[in-house]
Amino acid sequence: MKQPFNLVFFIFKIIVIFVVLIVVGAGLGFGTLVYLNNPPDKLPEDVDDEGSILFEVRGGESARSVGNRLETAGIIKSRYLWNLLARFKTDYIKAGTYRLELPASQDAIYQKLIEGKEEQVLLKVTIPEGVTLKKMARILEDAGICDAEAFLETARNKAILDAYGIPGNTMEGFLYPDTYFFTADYPVDLVIKTMADTFFKRVAELEDSDPGAAPLTPKEIYEKVIIASIVEREYRVDEEAAVMAGVFFNRLKIDMALQSCATVEYVITEIQDKPHPTIIYNRDTEIDNPYNTYVYDGLPPGPISAPGAVALNAAFHPVASDYLYFRLVDANAGAHFFSKTLDDHIKAGALYVKRGPSS
Repeated sequence: MKQPFNLVFFIFKIIVIFVVLIVVGAGLGFGTLVYLNNPPDKLPEDVDDEGSILFEVRGGESARSVGNRLETAGIIKSRYLWNLLARFKTDYIKAGTYRLELPASQDAIYQKLIEGKEEQVLLKVTIPEGVTLKKMARILEDAGICDAEAFLETARNKAILDAYGIPGNTMEGFLYPDTYFFTADYPVDLVIKTMADTFFKRVAELEDSDPGAAPLTPKEIYEKVIIASIVEREYRVDEEAAVMAGVFFNRLKIDMALQSCATVEYVITEIQDKPHPTIIYNRDTEIDNPYNTYVYDGLPPGPISAPGAVALNAAFHPVASDYLYFRLVDANAGAHFFSKTLDDHIKAGALYVKRGPSS
């Protein structure tokens, strides 16, 4: 006998199935959202040792574009969840450069970009010992820190020179070669101030190492920096630097020309703007320029490079000796022969010239 159709029971079954589907669908949806919101299974390749990565949101960029790039970079799992978040967030993502601490959920990353607390990205730049102002300017410009011409112009600013008590016409020799961290397009006067402050801090330390000595005048410091800048371009073995400085001071005492090949190189490369020479010829030592210490007695008008710690220490603490000459006798080891007489100097061998930094 056929059972009569029970409308109430049928409707109840439909409701149960519908509720089950909703519950299952909601569970699957929620699980999917949780899964996609979690960080990717592995960190991006360019994450740093501290587990963070820099990410830039460009000016005027849409949230969709940001999500696409975050997914491509391996920072989030799904751009689709990112787009869904964008629909429900009432605040806009702010342009800037952010340091994202990974692993992090999509929601946490999105919230960080909404808050707009961007990182100040520092650019690392290393200024090698022995470089000139011109080379230093190019290094800083290549690093994206400041314009080379603006740097050179500021380095000649009389107000800055007077502030540091530098009697010369430029900051040549007074900007310490070191590793620095600046932001992109950093104010050029602050770049120079940072490097000059570091330089004079080193000089103060050298002066403090002689507690019984009288304070040096700006002129005396200037003369020592000139010697240090020449020694920087001459020495190869640390232990010989102070001996070289002693030789130059000995020559100054008897009004003997310094005859430094490094000063000739400076004339050729920095003043005549020619390629660095592989050898110094007699005709080069005869160039008529105040920086040529073969032609002009005494110190050149100013420093010829940025002296580092070894060269500065050598100029402030030269080794006392009777030497008046030195000559490179071992190009591979960088060893020099020091002598008291010209005859011994001539016997030492052929004249060598070193290649300078970034040349």
